[in-house]
Amino acid sequence: MYYKISANVALRSWDRVPRAYYLSRYPYAQPLTKEEFETMLLCDGEHDLDLGETIMSLVLRDMITPCEKGDHPSEWSGLKRYRNRYFPKMNLMITGKCNYNCLHCFNAADNAPLMTEWAFEELCGLLDQALDCGIHAITITGGEPMVHNRFMDIIGEIHKRGMFVEELNTNGSRITQDVLDRMRKIGCDPLVKISFDGIGCHDWIRGKTGAEQEALDAMRLCVDNGFRVLAQTQAHRRNVGALMPTAEALCAMGIDEMRIIRTTEVPRWVENAGDACLGMEEYYEKMLAFAQEYASSGMQMEMDIWQFLRLHPSEKCFQIVPVACAEGEYKDTLPGCRGARGMVAVTSSGDIVPCIQMSGQMAKMGVRLGNLHQDRLSDLLSSSAYLCNVCATVGDVRRNNPKCASCTWFEACTGGCRGMGFVYSDERRDFFGEDLTKCVFFQNGWYKRVTDALSEWRNLSEIAQR
Repeated sequence: MYYKISANVALRSWDRVPRAYYLSRYPYAQPLTKEEFETMLLCDGEHDLDLGETIMSLVLRDMITPCEKGDHPSEWSGLKRYRNRYFPKMNLMITGKCNYNCLHCFNAADNAPLMTEWAFEELCGLLDQALDCGIHAITITGGEPMVHNRFMDIIGEIHKRGMFVEELNTNGSRITQDVLDRMRKIGCDPLVKISFDGIGCHDWIRGKTGAEQEALDAMRLCVDNGFRVLAQTQAHRRNVGALMPTAEALCAMGIDEMRIIRTTEVPRWVENAGDACLGMEEYYEKMLAFAQEYASSGMQMEMDIWQFLRLHPSEKCFQIVPVACAEGEYKDTLPGCRGARGMVAVTSSGDIVPCIQMSGQMAKMGVRLGNLHQDRLSDLLSSSAYLCNVCATVGDVRRNNPKCASCTWFEACTGGCRGMGFVYSDERRDFFGEDLTKCVFFQNGWYKRVTDALSEWRNLSEIAQR
């Protein structure tokens, strides 16, 4: 019989990941055995193959399908080999421009020097490079990405290349029925992440009267059209009292997830907001009280509390974010940052960075790892300072940071977030600084306080008490 690779499967090979495949709407490549890989290479509509155990397994998993002789797999499904390291995703800041004037954001409307933007033709060239490196899923961000005058064309160009938009970060102000209809026509069905800072609190931080209603209208419209929505909420002293009413309102709307993010001490925020920033201990205190109340509320919306807790109400379980490795999971070879190891981040000026959240601090400190207006992406993903940083392991963190190496919590914490470590270690100018927020968490007994407070739920991050 003749077989071909199924239409939603693509055979791929990278440096150090020689045998893998993508599914059309799943961001991560999956491994194949040597026998499976070699068998799939023959599933090209030209080889007459016997129905053996491997063929049967691949058919049952919908990896291959019987076909007539000469019926070839699509160009997308056929094997592609890449000389660079494996990176399945890209976080792409298509513009630094924004139509809001948010008090905390370095891409606010009055920050003119930061308002760089990708020209459409250059961006298409970058997408070609991403395709040639085996990148599969794209997160679109800004600034406000929908102010780019070729926004819908960019979405179309991503999908035209067989990649897909996995997430869209937006303030929601430009989401309309027409936009959602056009996205669906393209085949674009992302998780829509809309900034929303609380009932009665949103307009102040966003610097625009009516922003709250725009965000609520956008979220309702997305839900009504079947798009998944995540609400991203900045947490500070002026809105902590509104978090529960906000969660109730979002849950009633059918929002999939709420993500609460501590608004950190960047210069713009301190200048504009005075004492509104929550200290780290204060943040943990307020968020633990919120988590207890939320856990007992019966609401089923997923809850992600930045650098602290993830609550999964449908299963009555939680993850403690500072615990990077539960008991027995630690290995020196684990990535120093799992997010940075799987996602290439590119700013509106073309800089390649370990994560978008680090870009402002890196620019301030003059630390640059490459720029895609001058450097080829395949080169940066093959041998570069950028690659050395994002491929660093937790063992490298331990070897390069004596404070972390001597800490009894290290094998649970692994040094914390690399971006936070960078921000809190100005004098180092490298990516091995300790994340002081995690030092506060572990050294001040927050692990026990969390597990005691949520004792009726299952802890997915269990470690031994020190």
